[in-house]
Amino acid sequence: MSIKRSKPIDRLYDDVADADLVVVPDAPLASAINRRLDRPHFGPFAITPRRLAARRRETAEDRLAFLEVIEQTDLPWKQAAYTIGDLLQCWEYQGHSNAILDYERFDTPATRAVVDCVGSLETTSRKLTEYRIDPTAYESIAVVGESQLTALERSILPDEYESVDRFCEETFTLPPVRIFDSPTAIIDAVLDPLSSETADDVAIVLDSGSQYSPLIESALESAGIPFYGGPGFTDDQDHRAVIQLLRCTVAGSDTRIETVQPLLTCLDTAVEIEHDEKRLYEVDEPEFDWLCDFCSRAPELTISDALDAYEERAGCTLGTFRAELERIGLADEPITEAAIDRLTFYLDTYEVPIDRENEGVLLADAKSASFVDRPVVFYLGLDDAWTHDSPRRPWVDRDEVFDRNLDGFQSLLQSGRNQYYLVQDTAGGSPVTPCLYFEELLDEEFDRFSDLDALHHTRTFREVSDGFDKELTDVPAETITTLSQSSLNTYANSPRDYFFGRLVDGPDKDYFAEGNLFHDFAEFVVTHPEFIDEDVIKESVSVMLEETRPFHREVDIDIQRTEYRVGLDTIVEYLRENAPTETDFLTSTSGWGTNTFAEYFDRPVDSPVTERWFEDGALGMKGKIDLVQSPAHLVDFKSGTRKSASQVTKHAALDPPSDEPNFQALLYLTYYRSQRPDERLEFTFFHFLETLDDVVTGDGALEDCLTTISYRPITFDEFVQSRVVFDELCEEAANDCNKTFSKTSYETYLEVFDVHQIPRTRDTDEMAESPFGKALLDRTIDDVGDYKYVKNGCTQAFRHLCSYRKENYFIEDIDEFEAFVEEQLDDLNRYRTGEARFPVEGRAGEPNYRYVNNRDLLLTDERTPNESSETVEGVDR
Repeated sequence: MSIKRSKPIDRLYDDVADADLVVVPDAPLASAINRRLDRPHFGPFAITPRRLAARRRETAEDRLAFLEVIEQTDLPWKQAAYTIGDLLQCWEYQGHSNAILDYERFDTPATRAVVDCVGSLETTSRKLTEYRIDPTAYESIAVVGESQLTALERSILPDEYESVDRFCEETFTLPPVRIFDSPTAIIDAVLDPLSSETADDVAIVLDSGSQYSPLIESALESAGIPFYGGPGFTDDQDHRAVIQLLRCTVAGSDTRIETVQPLLTCLDTAVEIEHDEKRLYEVDEPEFDWLCDFCSRAPELTISDALDAYEERAGCTLGTFRAELERIGLADEPITEAAIDRLTFYLDTYEVPIDRENEGVLLADAKSASFVDRPVVFYLGLDDAWTHDSPRRPWVDRDEVFDRNLDGFQSLLQSGRNQYYLVQDTAGGSPVTPCLYFEELLDEEFDRFSDLDALHHTRTFREVSDGFDKELTDVPAETITTLSQSSLNTYANSPRDYFFGRLVDGPDKDYFAEGNLFHDFAEFVVTHPEFIDEDVIKESVSVMLEETRPFHREVDIDIQRTEYRVGLDTIVEYLRENAPTETDFLTSTSGWGTNTFAEYFDRPVDSPVTERWFEDGALGMKGKIDLVQSPAHLVDFKSGTRKSASQVTKHAALDPPSDEPNFQALLYLTYYRSQRPDERLEFTFFHFLETLDDVVTGDGALEDCLTTISYRPITFDEFVQSRVVFDELCEEAANDCNKTFSKTSYETYLEVFDVHQIPRTRDTDEMAESPFGKALLDRTIDDVGDYKYVKNGCTQAFRHLCSYRKENYFIEDIDEFEAFVEEQLDDLNRYRTGEARFPVEGRAGEPNYRYVNNRDLLLTDERTPNESSETVEGVDR
């Protein structure tokens, strides 16, 4: 099959010019033919069946029928709406109002009640049923696109008329589709040639429920270009805000600020994004006082009262909304969840008519139109959302409906003198499926738009004549000289996520607030250990509950109380058993910001061992050390789940890189080595909530909260050759290892290192298969004997040697990390100067999206260079 060529509108007019009456399937086609009428004509010329029968503009009869049914019957609103929909649809396909009762499944009391109620209304369907074209009133009658008329519409036709095909025998060659990177790039391409002067020459066809609809409407409005056919009654921001105000009254105490931000924006009282995840009723902001007060009075108010309150607050008058409330009988209803549900169902189901100015760019819905009469037509999307859903009802011939929709699609594609098909090939990393009608029409196989004849476009930025003037200046990019461990982690996972993280603010999180409070308490305990007792801990729990109350539901407070109490008790226990020692090597600090508990208990915090900030430009590192427990031991307090030492070093590995990068221990030990270069250093993660479940059941051990990583000021190769390591193989390793190496000598052990270098691996099998591993096994068998326990003992020795790599860092590890940070800073600053884009992929390839903070901003599909810079014909710029 191929695309049938639709007759140009001028040629179609020529085919029907001599007729006295022309019946067409849709109103835009009728208007286009009428505009070309070049002779005086009394009465209608080109007209749709419904308008011909009703002698007035077509109205949404399903809405009028619904209003009548809910007034005349006691049917639930949803049942009434669905039954009306079935009735009108069956009427359309079968030609009379009682046809639905011929189907046993639909012959119900509810259906009969609706039939009785709707059948007597002055609807256009009833007018069509009763009307017949009087052949004596017209000398000639032409019917255009007869196959696109429904059975009810065809019922008005006389016995004799001329049938005019909308298509000719020629075929239509589909112009190339134009592939863009994103919806916003498509919108920019559409707006580029548009202006107020050219608006009347342009139509834009799109799926009204797609993302293109609000984007193009917003863009046209911002550019001051008139348009019509777009936003409906429910798209009005004030109408949506009234619904949200009503929803607030029944949402309960767990309402989060992010859910009411659109309402606050309409009322010009929006607050910073940092509050988004907090509960509305627990945030002390004057902007919320009015809303909270209104919600508290809502049980005594009606929906009309809510509308009054919104109008007064917003300084507007919503007369159409008020009239619609009265029409559906909800104006004086108390504000209840059921009443709000009925209102939203009505507004979601039926389009409330609004007055429009029919000038400017025409926005046409791809599923409602089969023709638009504009010289230039843009088609946006053309994806599977353009495909009609054929009704699954027994009175519907699905094949006939499919053919009718297919003809409409073919006709729509050819509207205008110039057509531009603007599409995406991928969205969210997945191919975009073209409209299924293409599969029926094109004589080639394809799965995506790029399989067709296509032009690829990169995004172009249009000039804006109004609004903000841009003054371009050559400002050098600021050079980043240091990275924190959190920034380095994000950058290693996805440089582009790191980039957006510096541009986009995010809301405060409950775990951030809790973590800061736990850290404040630990700092307070270190400074005032003698002050801490049961009463202070209990009071501190209350302080934490009060500080975090905006984040938590009332039903969760007892759970949070238990968690906070266990966390504070564990912190106190650890600091009593591991009080900081030898603090004289550090200078006092003035504190890091404010400390909640210091302010609450009115005691200063000025400990030299807590919250130690460092920033080293030479190393390119910065951070904050929670606790300097001793001159060679750093501690970091963590509220998350504990990881083993092996997991910590694995996620900080440079080769191979981890998909969960975490360089904190490595970065802090690297910095601290620069301060104490020849000492063995330790870094401990103290996960003070790790034993929460055990403590609740009465069994918790402090050591289960600790993970310690060591730095040894020696190379790994030198270390494993030391007498200390050999003695451990003889005495502290697994049994067969102890037995094997206690029967050989240290000198024999060293002989292997003279020939082979031990591999720097964490994997036991890899070490065993290396030349070093094979040589050590052979030398040990020669010295001890070819016994099974010797082979097993060597395997245990390899495991023991690898364990040093899993729990320790050595000189070469720190040296390599210093070079790594320098390399990352060089790349980062190169991206910042614009030499290349910040890549999406990190060191381990595709980002681990569990740790990505700005997922919606990461476009992951490959970009194709612009292959066309054609201008849009037919629209003068």
